[in-house]
Amino acid sequence: MPRPARNAPPAAPWDDAPDMVTQEATRAEAARRLGPLRIAQVAPPLEAVPPGGYGGTERIVDELLRELERRGHEVTLFASADSTATSRLVPTVERALRPLGRVDDGPAYMIATLDAVLRRASSFDLIHAHLEFAGLVLARALSVPVVNTFHGRIDQPWASALLTDAPGALVAISRDQASAQPQVAWDVVHNGLSLTDAPFREHPGEALCFVGRMASEKGPADAVRIAKAVGRPLRVASKEPATPDESAYYADVFLPEARGADVEELGELNGADRDELFAASYATLMPADWPEPFGLVAIESLACGTPVVALRAGGLPEIVRDGLDGLLGDDLDDLVRRLPEVAAMDRRAIRASVLDRFSPQRMVDGYEAVYAARLGLAAAR
Repeated sequence: MPRPARNAPPAAPWDDAPDMVTQEATRAEAARRLGPLRIAQVAPPLEAVPPGGYGGTERIVDELLRELERRGHEVTLFASADSTATSRLVPTVERALRPLGRVDDGPAYMIATLDAVLRRASSFDLIHAHLEFAGLVLARALSVPVVNTFHGRIDQPWASALLTDAPGALVAISRDQASAQPQVAWDVVHNGLSLTDAPFREHPGEALCFVGRMASEKGPADAVRIAKAVGRPLRVASKEPATPDESAYYADVFLPEARGADVEELGELNGADRDELFAASYATLMPADWPEPFGLVAIESLACGTPVVALRAGGLPEIVRDGLDGLLGDDLDDLVRRLPEVAAMDRRAIRASVLDRFSPQRMVDGYEAVYAARLGLAAAR
């Protein structure tokens, strides 16, 4: 299956253990030098923090808020007014836009978000934005140190001009994502989630599952093809199509493929129901054929002990250890051929590994090191 051409893939985190140990020691030293800070966390206006259902960026922002506050920092959240995070809230829109079907209003409220931060910037020691390319405006306009984390694609043809020599600290969420713009001095901080309470079943059911957007690049129709080829039921958890392209894909590609197959559509699930789906599934299918910057679905599934079966794309090889946590293939035929290997995988070992590698504590250790470097307190790279 074709994928965008990329640079040579970066090493997976378990392939360079001595280097990772050095990085973690440096991050711990940076955190020790970092006193309590007044930090602004700036979220997009599309989802509440935390989100009720779908919302990867907003889930990460919520994890950051809770762990930073636990460490003594004073955190202010810029987000929609219906956010329920415990931090001090500066509302940027009355209600999150995506659940209201108002995605087209996003650009206007992104400007409102930037304006709200610019007006209050002097109140903070550091500003951490999660606004993709819009966050670069803050770094250029402010003397307050700014950190920008990119949660989405950065391989667009126009991205290089914006990122080259961009001010402030720039954070990628995987080394594969960073490799799309190798001229940039990236910090790389993997995402982390609170997953210790994820359900676990030693003996799951026979069904496969797919969790993700109803979009071509995520591959829900390919998940149906895999399930049919191996003769297993498929349960699909996906929010309502949010764009014309997604609606067309659902009607013209997904539904015809699913017709007559053993496919159950579950709609958009909340976090607890989504975790139960993972835990009860034989494996989680992620046949995305685009450079996924990270893949929260993968660590959620692995935390339940459920192997991930995915195309070798984007940041997934930094999460899934092929043959241990699941399977990585180069095309759908490869995944179909190898899927029986899942039966021999140790679901308890899968769970233990991901809880250690992708915890909120490790993520915030990384961000504290970035903050310290941006403030001139320690060398984080």
